[in-house]
Amino acid sequence: MSKEYEKLQSALLAVRSITDFEPEIALILGSGLGSYADTIKTVCEIPYSDIPGFPVSTVQGHSGKFIFGYDGDKKIVCMKGRVHMYEGYEPVDVVMPVRLMYMLGAKILFLTNAAGGINETFHPGCLMLIEDQISIFVRNPLVGSNVEELGTRFPDMTRIYDKDLCGIITETADKLNSELFKGIYVQVSGPSYESPADVKALRLLGGSAVGMSTAIEAIAARHAGMRVCGISVISNMAAGITGEELNHEEVQKAADSVAARFEELVRKSIAAF
Repeated sequence: MSKEYEKLQSALLAVRSITDFEPEIALILGSGLGSYADTIKTVCEIPYSDIPGFPVSTVQGHSGKFIFGYDGDKKIVCMKGRVHMYEGYEPVDVVMPVRLMYMLGAKILFLTNAAGGINETFHPGCLMLIEDQISIFVRNPLVGSNVEELGTRFPDMTRIYDKDLCGIITETADKLNSELFKGIYVQVSGPSYESPADVKALRLLGGSAVGMSTAIEAIAARHAGMRVCGISVISNMAAGITGEELNHEEVQKAADSVAARFEELVRKSIAAF
């Protein structure tokens, strides 16, 4: 048994000592998007700090706890707040929550984030379905000893984002008459925002939106065989597009402004999964 799997087993035992709830769907809520968790029928809440060896979120807008409960008849575990590499955590620590949610029973991972728009047809407050990702600017979370209990040494990443789940989200947005763009998400390390030259380079590579999370979580989920889908809330246009300077408070405000539409799309998509 690897060191990482031992840590996961210890975390699993700690959670199981509190609840025997087995989620079907895992949901990670990004900056300003945590209000969705307040609307589910809660069975149990567990702060990350109560789990041994677990990374703890330090970012404003990230509460730092698991919420177990029901959205309709679907059994959900929400991460209300995530951890990031820029907080000083290694990639393997950042993806520990994803792996734990899988071990608790979740087969689907629904990722969300607040991101900067690279595609100039986007606008602050719009939603983007993540169809693919670029993760080459951050360290792969699978580097090091492979956790054989979770997946193969060289997992395929041809279809990270599940086609059927993406189709359901698209159909749901159409039924709601809710604007939904599609694109490729790029993860960078942060915590500084990108320079205008960075953004130009990412656009040339095919990026549609950029942020400081998500891609490595998707890799870890696919390694374990989870089905993955994701939505980015475009909280601002990336550096250099409007000429305005960026700050975290504005990101949160933009996420708050679209929260109701985001929550409706997530809820009705999950109901159809």
